[in-house]
Amino acid sequence: MASRAETLPRTTIVARLDALRRRPVRLAIALIALLAVALVVGVGAGSVAIPPTQSLEVVIGHLLGVGAAVPEAIDTIVWELRVPRVLMAAVVGAGLGVAGATFQGLLRNPLADPYVLGTASGAALGAAIAILIPVRLVILEFGLVNGLAFVGALVAVWAVYRLSRTSGLSPLTSLLLTGYAVGSLLAAGLALAMYASGAHLRQIFAFLLGGLEGASWSRLAGATLLIGIAIAAASWRTRALNGFILGEETAAHLGVDVPRERAILFAIGSLATAAAVAVAGLIGFVGLVVPHLVRLVVGPNARIVVPLSALGGALLLVVADVISRLSGEIPIGVVTALIGAPFFIVILRRARTGYEL
Repeated sequence: MASRAETLPRTTIVARLDALRRRPVRLAIALIALLAVALVVGVGAGSVAIPPTQSLEVVIGHLLGVGAAVPEAIDTIVWELRVPRVLMAAVVGAGLGVAGATFQGLLRNPLADPYVLGTASGAALGAAIAILIPVRLVILEFGLVNGLAFVGALVAVWAVYRLSRTSGLSPLTSLLLTGYAVGSLLAAGLALAMYASGAHLRQIFAFLLGGLEGASWSRLAGATLLIGIAIAAASWRTRALNGFILGEETAAHLGVDVPRERAILFAIGSLATAAAVAVAGLIGFVGLVVPHLVRLVVGPNARIVVPLSALGGALLLVVADVISRLSGEIPIGVVTALIGAPFFIVILRRARTGYEL
């Protein structure tokens, strides 16, 4: 019995292959255009509405080093407050999107998210400890909360990875189970810290719900450096990631050094997640929803999924930040959950049965 491809005319097959090749390009163009619009809207939106023409005039004036013919208050709002904030949203969203794509491909699980290895619990506990310490340290506008959140996230992932290597289970199963156990232990520590926090409880909750209110040019530079390194590294390791999507045995047959590449990819995803959490708190659903939707549209090829997930994550978080500001500074983590959860449920119901990476 002839296969379906053999019964189709050659011109039809070529046309379909050409359409598949063009789909990622069209999606990338659409995401870039929407992101540009969202950035312009994000700069102008807020308690003080600023027309796009004035916003662009201020930005161009600062970039070219010439004065803009706008009131000084508008110049300060645009350049010192809103531009760093919308760019921070884009950078953090891109980092979470790439981290999600990395973990989903590595674990071969479309429901994996950037916090799967206890990253969130480690960062939250680190931030809570920093809030409880009666010492305030600020270096380049990064406070003790940011620093300990970053360290806590990386230490949690390191502990999970080290402990999982002593298990007799398969590497990925061991990682997931160890991540759950360590995350639960860290969550218990966080609950204890919250119980003892007293007047600082609200500050801890603010970190847990996520926010970009503290965005500044210095923080943006630090986050961009770390997340940029992670995105570039993930893009460089897409061949190995494609091998893991096919399974570890297949990856090994394709010449992938499985233990080494697994460690590198976990480090890349963890770096992006830790940097994002350190500057913006815990923001859910971006790293879960975006790579999943990108994969449904363009397929599982990591060379395409990773950059498109970065664009999609940036777009989603910039839009969520605009909604947050227009709604009276609702925590951005709440906004992403309200956007992502229903949309994700609809996508799962409409996806064909048996969808896999």
